[in-house]
Amino acid sequence: MTTTAGSAQTGPDTESETAETAETQDLTELRLRRAELLESITALEQALAAPAPGRQMRWAERVSAALVELSGDFQDHVGLTEGPTGLYSRTIFSSPRLAGAVERLTREHVKLTQLIGELLTLVGKADGSFARADPMLADPALGDPAEVRDHGTTLLSALLRHRQHGADLVYEAYSLDIGGQG
Repeated sequence: MTTTAGSAQTGPDTESETAETAETQDLTELRLRRAELLESITALEQALAAPAPGRQMRWAERVSAALVELSGDFQDHVGLTEGPTGLYSRTIFSSPRLAGAVERLTREHVKLTQLIGELLTLVGKADGSFARADPMLADPALGDPAEVRDHGTTLLSALLRHRQHGADLVYEAYSLDIGGQG
């Protein structure tokens, strides 16, 4: 970069350029995390959709592994967006009109965290039930793949809606399409 006098400049000449660089880096990080979260969502969907009859233990283990990965990626997402220097605080600072949308997304984080926890518990019970005995003899409340799938489908739907709400927020705040794929 050069100054108007033609001499070389060694760094950003204003605080706003530094802020823009940080914002660009943050949005790049957001895209990467968004892609990771989508991969985890897809992995859980595939695990839930896999055949369970005759292989309930393996099915439950696969669902559990995908769900644990999703849980970690979602917690990373929450940290990136809700942290003191996260996307939401910067969005409210730069676009106070979006405070309601940020509040809704924050409430969704609470609900999604709850849904993930409930599904982890349900999958853990199913996994334990399958390990103890023939699934046909086990307590149906503990080992029902259909119930796990129902809860999983509810979680997946809520996550996909949340991703869209987040993309809408970023677009409104920055006029930037962060994309459906990440």
